[in-house]
Parts: sequence; C-alpha cells; structure tokens
Amino acid sequence: DEVEAQLEAELAALGVQGDPRPRPGGAEVGDLRSATAAVARYVDHLTGDVVEPGALEGLRVVLDGAHGAAAGLAASVYEAVGAQVVAIHTEPDGTNINDGAGSTHPEALQAAVAAHGADLGLAFDGDADRVLAVDAAGELIDGDQIIAVCAIDLHERGTLAHDTVVVTVMSNLGFRQGMAARGIEVVTTDVGDRYVLDAMAAGGFVLGGEQSGHVVFREHASTGDGMLTGLVLAGVVARTGRTLRELADAAMVRLPQVLTNVRTARRDPDLVARLAPKVAEAEASLGDRGRVLLRASGTEPLIRVMVEAPTHDEAAAVAAGLAAAVGEAAS
Repeated sequence: DEVEAQLEAELAALGVQGDPRPRPGGAEVGDLRSATAAVARYVDHLTGDVVEPGALEGLRVVLDGAHGAAAGLAASVYEAVGAQVVAIHTEPDGTNINDGAGSTHPEALQAAVAAHGADLGLAFDGDADRVLAVDAAGELIDGDQIIAVCAIDLHERGTLAHDTVVVTVMSNLGFRQGMAARGIEVVTTDVGDRYVLDAMAAGGFVLGGEQSGHVVFREHASTGDGMLTGLVLAGVVARTGRTLRELADAAMVRLPQVLTNVRTARRDPDLVARLAPKVAEAEASLGDRGRVLLRASGTEPLIRVMVEAPTHDEAAAVAAGLAAAVGEAAS
C-alpha cells in the first residue's frame, strides 16, 4: 500500500510538472507477438483440467462477451464441454468494450436468457476476469451467490480446503449466515482481489472472491477468471440437476444492502475513527439483524457507507443517518 501511494504521488507530480526524461521510440519500445499456442493451452486447461469433457451436456447457456476479451473464445470453450450456446456482444471494434454490454450492463443478457429459454446466462466484463450470472427467469446472480454455490459444492465433495472461503468486507451478511449454516468458515479481507489472494495463499485456501464476480479458484488459477468461474458454476448446475435459482436460494439469502458515497472537501484519514460512536449506535439498533460498514475511499475524498438490514427501508434509513453524520463530522 505504501509503495502504491508513493507511485501515485510521483505520477501526480509528473502530470503537473511534466517528465524531463527522454522517452524511447520506434524499435526501442518493443514488438508485438501473437501467442496462439498460449490460447490453445488455456483452452485445454479450461476444458480438460477445470471441468471434464461433456460436463455441460444438456445445458443451454447465453454468454455475453462484453465486446471484450471473452468475445472470440467463450462460445467455443463452452460448446467444447457440451453446452448449447447463444452468444451476444461478440463483435469488438476497439471502442465498444463494455458499451451497454457485459457484467456492468446485464440487462441485454437477462432479456436474452428469457427469450431463448436458456438454463442460465453468464456476463463477463471487458477483460473477462469477472463474471455475473443470470438464472432461467432472468434474475441476476451476483458474486456472493456464485461463491456461495461453489463453496457449498466443494464442501459437500470434500475439496474445500480447511472448509474455508475468503471474501471481502463488502460481501453480504446473508453470505456469512449461509456459510455458517453449512459449517464453512469465512475469512474476511479489505476490498480488493489482491487482498483476497494474499489471504488465500497465507491460509492455503482454494476459493475466494468479491461480490463483483471476481472469483479465484486457486487450484486452477492465480487470479480471477470469468470463463473459468462460469464453467465451474454451470458445472454445478449440470451435475446436480438443480436450477441455478434453486442452488442460489439454498446457499444464501441476500439481505437488502444500501451503499452511499459521501463526498468530503478533502481526504481525512481520521474521519472514520471519529465516527466510531455513530457506527456503534447504528450497529446497536440493528443487532445481529444487519451490518454497518464505513470506509474511506483509497483514491477520492469520500466515505463509503454500507448498511445491510432485513428490509430495504430500514437499511436506507440507517444509511441516511450515517451519511448525515459523515457530512457533519467532515464540515
């Protein structure tokens, strides 16, 4: 973190002062190579090591390539293991990546799943390290639910190392409750996939990720991989014979979550600490029915307020009260 802060400060200074150092050009910059063999090895890994041949036989899946990294590859990978595939947003032109497509804009996928009578849909982001899912009714399945389904599947098959999964502080309280009901331990980290991966490596854990759909299966990859995650999730659906919605509902019940960003005049490293009494009051009002989290943005002068409660109205009311407290304390 200290090194990152130093690099950010140096880059900011360069933006203001300019860079007097000479810049390389032409042949000194490097060259471009096409690693076609690497793509083949990657596909072999997904279709041979991650899931077995025929693992998705009988499933109809809609894939949203986000006009990005997965656009030209995902359909052939999923078809290779037996899925019937409908692919959308697979025509990148260099400018349309994530444009109304992919995991940040899942509406088209939700409609396509319903229109094609698919069993599920998978929406990748532009660089395909994240994925969100859609059930047969077109309802979104987020990263928490994906991790929960996969954690329970690994646990029941005896392959969830140390019966533990790693998530960040932003994961839903319902996730923790669902894991506790299954006897699965939850390790919590700061927000960021690198913190998740660090905790996984330190504890020898094999599964971790974020609500955003960035999921790490450490036995198969050293970082998030949306196509890999989607294969594992679809494989659970095919192997169990249960719908994605049935699996997600059995794994956890999401509590309503309200997120509010409160912008401040400047970055104040002590602001969250000064608000501890207000946070304690909010936590006391919710008891074990909900959860409160205040954290400062690492890049902007703002405080992120997150509240989970049994109802959206209650979560919104508590979040509004905390947001007002942040504004008063920052003024």
